[in-house]
Amino acid sequence: MTSPILKGAGLATLALALASCGGRQPLKPVEGQALPAVPVGATRAPTAAELTAPTTQARPERNVELLTQSQERHDDPFDLPPESDPR
Repeated sequence: MTSPILKGAGLATLALALASCGGRQPLKPVEGQALPAVPVGATRAPTAAELTAPTTQARPERNVELLTQSQERHDDPFDLPPESDPR
């Protein structure tokens, strides 16, 4: 008779082992299937690495320097206070 804790631990260990057994080989197209079409204006078809690399829009560069130079703010004619009795 096994306790529910041991069953859960065994199941978690099995799940971890299955999740960690993935291969790390370069992607190749499945035999018999055609490669993706060449984009309009391109001279060659993109490789698997190029297709799986994130774009700049998907993963933008971060800039930690938000303010490079301190400057006095100019008067903004559209920065008006709220009306006292909006109707």
